[in-house]
Amino acid sequence: MVLVLGLAALLWGIGHLFGAPRQARLYMIGLLYVAVLALHLVLPDGHPLRMATGESAALWLIVGGFFVLVLAYRVFLRRLRGQAEAREQADAPTPVPGAFADGELDRYARHIVLRELGGPGQKRLKQARVLVVGAGGLGSPALLYLAAAGVGTIGVIDDDVVDAGNLQRQVIHRDAHLGMPKVFSAEIAMKALNPYADLRPYKRRLTPDIVADLLAEYDLVLDGTDNFETRYLVNRVAAEQGKPLISGALSQWEGQVSVFDPKAGGPCYQCIFAEAPAPELAPSCAQAGVLGPLPGVVGSMMAVEAVKQITGAGAVLRGEMLIYDALWGETRKITLRPRADCPVCKGGKAV
Repeated sequence: MVLVLGLAALLWGIGHLFGAPRQARLYMIGLLYVAVLALHLVLPDGHPLRMATGESAALWLIVGGFFVLVLAYRVFLRRLRGQAEAREQADAPTPVPGAFADGELDRYARHIVLRELGGPGQKRLKQARVLVVGAGGLGSPALLYLAAAGVGTIGVIDDDVVDAGNLQRQVIHRDAHLGMPKVFSAEIAMKALNPYADLRPYKRRLTPDIVADLLAEYDLVLDGTDNFETRYLVNRVAAEQGKPLISGALSQWEGQVSVFDPKAGGPCYQCIFAEAPAPELAPSCAQAGVLGPLPGVVGSMMAVEAVKQITGAGAVLRGEMLIYDALWGETRKITLRPRADCPVCKGGKAV
């Protein structure tokens, strides 16, 4: 029996090392269990393989029965939780696009007393339609603060599911949501925070065949993705449609945020990053690591820029990039300029 348990631990460890989802690792261990049980049912008594794997099938049947009970219990709890969440959503007020529900303004009182926002600014937030690309490290705080701020319509697109390795920094997700699509996990958290928001989750990858139609439905785009292919795609279509793009990025201890809006005279993303760097020069968070609270800082900055862009308060980071170094507690801003030979915006002239 020790041999089988050792094999199970080895399979789990190898799967974790190669980044296999938890469900896939459980399937591998389940196949090992079925194989061992089949050996005990097929091979005669005293066979070396039977002796090496516990000698009797009765023990493995008891173990299997125990795990079936545990699984059934978890399924029962998940069903109860789903019913409770469904009841909460059914009892929640139905959002009316652009209109405040009774009692809704009370939650925005701290906004309304701000001279730069006031009632008109809060109304613009209510009427705004914001798309967030990515429900990971940057998308998590941005989505929470956009919902809390009273943005009327929030779309989020992501094709990934919640994994245990996400929870160190992706604060919108919960341990109970492991294996759930991130967009639906984010929807639950945002709805719990602000039931008045109109939330639109898209569980799929943002591809060239859908990006134009999707962005056309929104006024403002936040890009929190971790790959250059999607960044360039979102930038190109946002520039073509004249939509402001708020972009954030992370690397270990450092983050950056900027507003790319060539229609308003600023550069686009490709003006600054003409081409994607070599993979070894821009490793992913999984490869290089990232400080857990850092996405919270940068994602919150993205939400701040979104609120300013929507309401007209202050000055957004158009033509500027704010860089935050968490390791040394430093911030700095650099000026960004349109590039005349940019293939996307031609220095703003093609927008």
